[in-house]
Amino acid sequence: MERAPVISVIGTSTASPETYELAREVGRLLARAGCTVVCGGRGGVMEAVCRGVSEEGGTSVGLLPGDLREANPYVTIPLSTGLGEVRNFAVASAGEAVISIGGAFGTLSEIGFALRSGKPVIALKSWHISEDGESPSPMIEASTAEEAVRAALGKTGRDFHGRG
Repeated sequence: MERAPVISVIGTSTASPETYELAREVGRLLARAGCTVVCGGRGGVMEAVCRGVSEEGGTSVGLLPGDLREANPYVTIPLSTGLGEVRNFAVASAGEAVISIGGAFGTLSEIGFALRSGKPVIALKSWHISEDGESPSPMIEASTAEEAVRAALGKTGRDFHGRG
């Protein structure tokens, strides 16, 4: 039996309504594709992606910085790491690919960890970075939720077969 792809989703903890809905759609699409989603388990993009996963009957894992009570209500499996912000490394490392949606400095640290460890990072209205400020970005740019999910799954060697 083939294991479900694991995709990390990172992003701002204070999402605008537009960013929240974008993350929710990413969650729905990842669940439809049979993925397990890993995130930081709290609010903003993390809540939205877990909500989308939940709406499609999928599985999300929230790697929380501290107490389990910090988990958003849509996380399927909340895990307390006790690591504070250091848990960003675990979130970035857990997935076969990383989708970054929006983001502040915590998201930027996760992007750095993911790129440093060779993980493909898909940027959806997120940071635009390069290693030396001049080279092309090592990140894959996506402009829609479906593009981001297709790119993430493509980097894992799997196809996306979205349903309506």
